[in-house]
Amino acid sequence: MASLISVIMPVHNAGAYLEEAVASILNQKNIILELILVNDHSSDGAIEKLPKELTPDHRLKFVSSTSRGVVAAMAAGYAKAQGEYIARMDADDISLPHRLFEQLTYLQNNPEIGIAGGQIKIVSEFNIAKGFSLYEKWLNQLCSPEDIERELFIESPIPNPTAFFRRESYDLLNGYQDTEWAEDYDMWLRAHALGIKMGKPDGVLLHWREHDKRLTHNDSRYDNKLFIKARAYYLSHSDYLKERKAIIWGTGPIGVYIYDILVEQKIEVEAFIEVNPRRVGGLKRGLPVLHYSDLNQYTYNNNALIIGAVGSRGARAEIRQALLHMGKKEGSDFLFAA
Repeated sequence: MASLISVIMPVHNAGAYLEEAVASILNQKNIILELILVNDHSSDGAIEKLPKELTPDHRLKFVSSTSRGVVAAMAAGYAKAQGEYIARMDADDISLPHRLFEQLTYLQNNPEIGIAGGQIKIVSEFNIAKGFSLYEKWLNQLCSPEDIERELFIESPIPNPTAFFRRESYDLLNGYQDTEWAEDYDMWLRAHALGIKMGKPDGVLLHWREHDKRLTHNDSRYDNKLFIKARAYYLSHSDYLKERKAIIWGTGPIGVYIYDILVEQKIEVEAFIEVNPRRVGGLKRGLPVLHYSDLNQYTYNNNALIIGAVGSRGARAEIRQALLHMGKKEGSDFLFAA
């Protein structure tokens, strides 16, 4: 018997985008699904205005969330879900017709993976900023579990509306949680902490709509400083820093903020690294500031994890090249948090 996929779509004032989002799920090919549309206190009437040719579909189910917010809406939807697989969908995006089939096939062919994401194309009625285009490129090159794990602490590697879970993985994570930072990034960081592998099949599966009412532009939990805090918090509790000290590459605001969170979480930081000669040889937070070429001669860095924390464009590639040239291995000797 074919597997049932439960697609949960929280809806809060999705307006004119809702119809296309709903239709894109109901028009999925070669799978069995139910679409649970969760009313998250909408007031724009978009749910009631869905076309009559969509609403009689027996696969479409309506649920109202008693509490406000995406996390509560997902919990309300999940309580009604009957599927062996749980898929996430946003009310303003467009799933391509083969999305769910490709993700289902991917998980069935890769039993070690618990969560499938998807490659995306960012679409907008307006010009797409260069930063979003670079983010799209970065997201779409992270497909294997190894690639996702390697760059997990840089940014959220799974576009939330593409998330596709084995039910047992969703249960192990106890669903999305309310945190001070974004609930989706928190989900991927928790999944990593629990040893749940994540991956993506090849090919674009979703058109991710960029507009000024997106939650990422209007919810304080998506503030960049909170993303950094989430990375540093989970990094401090990860195996990367188990019985290890840290050295932070970068004395700017990101590096200093990561230092503060690590120290708060009882991780010892030994030093900072800089390439600016005016800063090398000085102190930051009372710790020595080294040039990276001094790392191998630095007598106190036995087994320390080097954390790249420079946010400027192109810095990550330069830091990676320098450390690899020194014989350091990414994922064991160093990783990036910016």
